[in-house]
Amino acid sequence: MQRTVRFFIVPGLGSSGPAHWQTYFERQNPDFTRIQQREWDAPDRAEWVETIEQALAGEDLANVVLIAHSLGCVTVAHWANTYGHRIKGALLVAPSDVETAHYAEFPTTGFGPMPLQRLPFPSKVVTSTTDQWVTPERAQQFAEAWGSALVAIGDAGHINAASGHGEWPEGQALLQEWA
Repeated sequence: MQRTVRFFIVPGLGSSGPAHWQTYFERQNPDFTRIQQREWDAPDRAEWVETIEQALAGEDLANVVLIAHSLGCVTVAHWANTYGHRIKGALLVAPSDVETAHYAEFPTTGFGPMPLQRLPFPSKVVTSTTDQWVTPERAQQFAEAWGSALVAIGDAGHINAASGHGEWPEGQALLQEWA
């Protein structure tokens, strides 16, 4: 009997608003669940990592796919380093570089330095050439360190609602190998 793949959405700072592709994914499929953090605007790495662990408790991890955006990608990498679970896969979209000056503006705790250990599961890093939160070179460095396939989609900003990525069918297509 084939088990249903469960997709867990891991947003970044501020969660993902109503026009964000993560929200569209969640609305369009009952097998997509958003992992809700207690604090979206002043996140603490240890708390965010533990929230992922709690959300996945009792799940068949071999059938779990994480879909992360921005700081959510960094959280997934920290979670993998902390717990070492093998899951089916992770789509890591626009991983933000917590070592840049951008993060001085936000009250985040414990996310740096960037986790650069190999992930114990298959993953894809999706990046843009015009993302203000990560340079293409750093995104490539993260993908290489994490053992992820790199998917460069050109001039796409931070790959969020502000850059025109609402329903984002191309993103859904990137999940097909894990579906």
